[in-house]
Amino acid sequence: MGAFIIGVCRVAEAMQKERIGFIGLGVMGLPMAQHVAAAGYPLTVYDISDAAVARLQAQRPDVGLAKSPKAVAEISEIIITMLPSGREVRDIALGPEGLLQGFNPGSLLLDTSSSEPWYTQEIAASLSKAGVAMVDAPVSGAEAGAIGAELVFMVGADKASLTRVRPLLDVLGKKVFHLGATGAGHTMKSINNLITAATFLATAEGLVIGTASGLDPAIMTDVLNQSTGMSWISQTQIAQRILSRRFDDPFKLDLMVKDIGIALKVAHDLKLQPALSEATQTLWCGVQSSLPKGSSLSELVRALESSSGVKLISQGTSGGNT
Repeated sequence: MGAFIIGVCRVAEAMQKERIGFIGLGVMGLPMAQHVAAAGYPLTVYDISDAAVARLQAQRPDVGLAKSPKAVAEISEIIITMLPSGREVRDIALGPEGLLQGFNPGSLLLDTSSSEPWYTQEIAASLSKAGVAMVDAPVSGAEAGAIGAELVFMVGADKASLTRVRPLLDVLGKKVFHLGATGAGHTMKSINNLITAATFLATAEGLVIGTASGLDPAIMTDVLNQSTGMSWISQTQIAQRILSRRFDDPFKLDLMVKDIGIALKVAHDLKLQPALSEATQTLWCGVQSSLPKGSSLSELVRALESSSGVKLISQGTSGGNT
């Protein structure tokens, strides 16, 4: 009898959950979609990559598949997008066979991509005319955060829409920050990545200087991680991806350059001229121009090694207190 009651409760809970659509099953989107399905939400997905869809199906055969964004919107109450930029989100939302053609009034678009806030506001205005709400909730946490459901969400939305999507954000992440109206989340994400980009450059250049002067980059990294030079870069990138010589961060360098550009456009539209940020953009764009399209973020350091003639290779000396 007890098992029957539990089963009935689970069915009732599933019936109460909104129908979710998910578009964009890449490095971040695939684990996010898996978490949504595992939480019991009825889920339908769309991606231009058959291989990405097949990977999800292998893990979650209960997930529904749609042949177009419009088809996802026709059967979903909330659609989550995780795409490379705001242009793709705009095309998916407003283009031929797009979400706008399938959305029912009262639906909601939750964009977790690193999008341009001006595209977000354009999309939100078009959707609003059809009675559809929009929330921008870009993330920090990288692939590991998506896999571990420990993402940090930066949200632009009205309070009612945020309340509506909050259960989904809680499934996918560990922190939710409400920055303001639609577009505010994407503005914050670009600023976050601008700061990360500048920090990455400063850390890598400092390690090059130290290595050239005879210091071991592994011990330098240990020092940074116990000192004021500590950062997310020093903690999660240097030993793991650079000193290991893997250079394998799945986040693309092109996307970081895109986010730097978003932050600077926001600044320039406000008549600001942030000198360090502009120098950061120049240096990152210079590296980007020397690398194949789609290169890993980690390749920034390999490019610095090449230009300086100094490789960040540890001599195997143990760091820590001596």
